[in-house]
Amino acid sequence: MALPAEKERYTFADVLAWPDDERAELIDGEAVMMAPPPSSTHQEISVELTRQLANYLEGKRCKVYHAPFAVRLFEKDGDSPEDVDTMVEPDISIVCDQSKIDKHGCKGAPDMVTEILSPSTQRHDRLVKLSLYQRAGVREYWIVSPDEQTVQVFLLRDGSLQLHEVYDRQGVAKVNVLDGCFIELSKVFR
Repeated sequence: MALPAEKERYTFADVLAWPDDERAELIDGEAVMMAPPPSSTHQEISVELTRQLANYLEGKRCKVYHAPFAVRLFEKDGDSPEDVDTMVEPDISIVCDQSKIDKHGCKGAPDMVTEILSPSTQRHDRLVKLSLYQRAGVREYWIVSPDEQTVQVFLLRDGSLQLHEVYDRQGVAKVNVLDGCFIELSKVFR
């Protein structure tokens, strides 16, 4: 898939102008084409995590959003789409400050982000996105491995996302940014 026009630096304004079938994330102005559509296993995991989170959040101020959902990690009030050069599409985002939500997605860091690994995104999710989420101040980051049937939970401590817990398919994972929220992983990894 080719980008509409080759540029040295892309912005969110470019993303908004692309056809709907052109999907890319922006990392410091560089367009990173999205992987092929996710597998059925990836989708099942995403749907079940979103379902459990949405059930818990019903009637609460925090909301859950699933991909495709544009997160402009470093956008500030007053920025125009031409000013924004970093935009990612996490598999699942939880946002508690609803003033961050607009018609295009989320401006600023979500409270929690989940990425479900696929063979083509593992390195990107474990290194590049971990670093971006840390820099942006995401408080909790989950990396879900369908192959290993594990969830790695990273928490922001002293400006660094640090591994806090690893859960297997039989575990009940605590969502640290949501008081009293637990995810039954036996339902996530069927």
